[in-house]
Amino acid sequence: MSSHFGDRLCEAVRTKKTALTVGLDPVYNRLPAAITSHRQMNDEFDAAAAVDAIFDFCTQTMRIVAPMVPAVKINVAFFEKYLWEGLETYYALISEANDLGLEIIGDVKRGDIGHTAEAYASAHLENPELAGLEDTLAPDGITVNGYTGADGIEPFAKMADEQGKGLFVLVRTSNPSAGALQDFRDAEGQALYEKMAEIVNDIATVPERIGTCGYSNVGMVVGGTAPDVTAALRTKYDKIWFLVPGYGSQGASAADCLRFCKADGSGALINASRSIIYAYEKPKYRDQFGDDWKKCIEQAVIDAKVELANAMQSKL
Repeated sequence: MSSHFGDRLCEAVRTKKTALTVGLDPVYNRLPAAITSHRQMNDEFDAAAAVDAIFDFCTQTMRIVAPMVPAVKINVAFFEKYLWEGLETYYALISEANDLGLEIIGDVKRGDIGHTAEAYASAHLENPELAGLEDTLAPDGITVNGYTGADGIEPFAKMADEQGKGLFVLVRTSNPSAGALQDFRDAEGQALYEKMAEIVNDIATVPERIGTCGYSNVGMVVGGTAPDVTAALRTKYDKIWFLVPGYGSQGASAADCLRFCKADGSGALINASRSIIYAYEKPKYRDQFGDDWKKCIEQAVIDAKVELANAMQSKL
């Protein structure tokens, strides 16, 4: 396996023949009844019961999607809610995902400067060598909030270099109010997100960060929900991997998201979270599979892959 994050993403996307990535944002009261009705997992106000249910759900979900997608994105916020019990579960899921051969993105959105940034980078990217933690793994890559400037990105990039890992820096997010700030333009007409992209690219394209596939281990988060304002980024930054949220529940179409892929299908991870992991809530899948929530998730992944593949063919 390559020790370069960008190269591993190229291989994973090529092998699975898709850019689709599944996000794990587990909420207890949306889990399948087959899990939450279990006598040891049937109390959302009991931390141990709740995290056991979440771990069971996420583990089974990853086993379903692992043969079909290159990566999972695990959102730490949904685990931090349960404090140390949740964080233990988060790291346990990273180990499970690693065993399944998935690339693992920790959606942590950390950001600071100086020693604090170095500490965050160590906590979230470094595989610990502390006694008692030898078997604990950190994610293969993480999300970073770089709006403190280059000082807030470099410590994470350096740790990623040392660990053979990667990061995705927030550039243009997918939420409805993002444009009010991120599209704000200076006197020369440059948008804030465009300046952010320049800063990230300067850090990402240091020669030693470029892998054999031509991509950096430092990428950008750019939402699929604003194609009109971000269409030029793929052409302008050809060495960048993009992590693209917004597909599915947030309303971005396959075509909206695929503009970040190159002609060979590389260059972007297109994330779908709720539209996949809660597929069993949708009538179209319940009508097909009833209470078989695993089949619902499996079919949702298949459908998303087909939709993305068809949109890619139309793009070519």
